[in-house]
Amino acid sequence: MNGVDLANELRERRGTKPSPGTIYPALKELKEKKLVSIDKNKKYSLTKKGKKELEGACKIFCRMFFDMKEMFECCKKI
Repeated sequence: MNGVDLANELRERRGTKPSPGTIYPALKELKEKKLVSIDKNKKYSLTKKGKKELEGACKIFCRMFFDMKEMFECCKKI
């Protein structure tokens, strides 16, 4: 996805569309941390490191917000 696609996706999911002043600094930081890469068409994608970080964050989220049965099911999907 490019920055505009990401903003539109967030609008669909959250009900509000973030401004370019929110999206692009966040993407820049993720790129500096080598969590995302950008191709010649300005499309962003997760790097291997980014996927690993996302997996870890999902597991932490599941542990915090789900009961044991739900947590087990959530973590199996990762």
